[in-house]
This record gives sequence, structure tokens and C-alpha cells, in this order.
Amino acid sequence: MALSAEEIARRSADAMWARDDASKWLGASLDAVGPGTATLSMTVETHHTNGHDICHGGYIFTLADSAFAFACNSYNRIVVAQHNSITFIAPGRLGDRLTAEAREIARFGRSGIYDVRVSDQKGTLIAEFRGNSRMIDGTHFDDGNG
Repeated sequence: MALSAEEIARRSADAMWARDDASKWLGASLDAVGPGTATLSMTVETHHTNGHDICHGGYIFTLADSAFAFACNSYNRIVVAQHNSITFIAPGRLGDRLTAEAREIARFGRSGIYDVRVSDQKGTLIAEFRGNSRMIDGTHFDDGNG
């Protein structure tokens, strides 16, 4: 029996999460995943803050990049980042719960475009991220079709 698109996304995410030490080290949680979508969140802790006493942009980028990764890898194909950019809009502050919501804009050939919106617990927009992906060889799990 063929797996549904939702089951494929979940199994792909489970396989990735098992090996994703960077997102775990960040303190992120994988809150939701579906075909072409993913939501991750993290709480800004002291070790995430910079010399301005706000969340370091690198951690916000990492959270967004991880959401992007789970979204573009949701089809049981190995996909990597080709190019990413971020625009910081407001600071994340100590204690804020930041949520990164990734959604697929387009998939074509071996490439994809994904947007990630990072916001805090009040709904304040913190950053907008755009990721371009590239499919490479391999799958996350054996689906019996290979």
C-alpha cells in the first residue's frame, strides 16, 4: 500500500530529525511537517543573545534554515540548500518563543523555492527567509519503490 503524502513527509522528517544534531543543539522543536511545509520553534535563551542583548541573527537564520530543510526534504528525496537569504525585521529577545514556518513556493526539476516566516509568540514578524534548494541522489527511507 502506497504511503500518503503526509506519511511520506512525517517519515522523512523523522529520519532527518534522528540525525539533526544542529537543530537539537539549538534547542529547536519540530512542531509540524507536511508536503512542502514545516514548522520549527525555539525559545531564546541567554546563550542565544549577542552583545546587544538580543537574539544573535545567526541563531534566527539557523532556525529558519532548519524549517526550510524539513520542508524541502518532505518528499523522501535528499535535498540541500543551494542559496539562502534572510531579512531581519525585528529583534528576538531573551525568553521569546520564535517560530519558523516554511512553505513551498515552487518545485521544478531538481530545484525548489521556499519562504520561511519567523515570528515571536505575540505574532511579531522577526525575519523573512528565502531558500533555494537542490535535489541530490538518495532518499531518507526505503519506500519499497527503489
